[in-house]
Amino acid sequence: MKILSQITQATQQLAVLIDPDKCSEERLSLLVEYAKEGKILFFLIGGSLVFKNQMKFIVDYLKSRCNTPVVIFPGNPSQIDEGADGLLLLSLISGRNPDLLIGRHVEAAPLIKQSGLEVIPTGYILIDGGKNTSVSYISNTTPIPSDKPDIAAATAIAGELLGLKLIYLEAGSGALNAVPIPVIERVKKSVDIPIMVGGGIKDAEQLKKVFEAGANIAVIGTAIEQYPHLLASLDI
Repeated sequence: MKILSQITQATQQLAVLIDPDKCSEERLSLLVEYAKEGKILFFLIGGSLVFKNQMKFIVDYLKSRCNTPVVIFPGNPSQIDEGADGLLLLSLISGRNPDLLIGRHVEAAPLIKQSGLEVIPTGYILIDGGKNTSVSYISNTTPIPSDKPDIAAATAIAGELLGLKLIYLEAGSGALNAVPIPVIERVKKSVDIPIMVGGGIKDAEQLKKVFEAGANIAVIGTAIEQYPHLLASLDI
């Protein structure tokens, strides 16, 4: 089954975001075991900054040890690996930086098309998570205020009307606060495409609230880096 089809059908599923600079082989081994138990719908690999040349190693490691799809979450056009299963083609629709609305896409388009990866056009929406995160700094964009669900909803609707297939609400890696529940609920009621929510989800209670608000997929990244055994405590 194609990844987009899996996402479209997903209800209360979990994706794990792996930063190549922060993931050891020991941690990858643990994630593989959780994937085999069916706790992970797919892996996301990438980040705002990637200093170490570990993308290929991580993709190959995961692909050789489990059947869970591996999806690239690119921070820049260099973060593409043909060994993965798919790629989120992110358009930062919450910002006004033309580079991240279309500029980088033009640079990467020939490589992406040549790669043969399944491409999932994704509306990337940053929500204020209580601190200045790497993604807001690197992207030179201002997140949508956390108390403005109508702005988030209107932005998501615009993305859907432009033909995007997925909305990703993101508070940013290491955010103090997760995407507020009213924001998730408002966006969910406003669009007919799947919603992913990430950033600031630190425990099972927060995860449950995110799902109850309507998220099809929740993304955990930093929490897994800090607490590798967190997945074992989640009832998924």
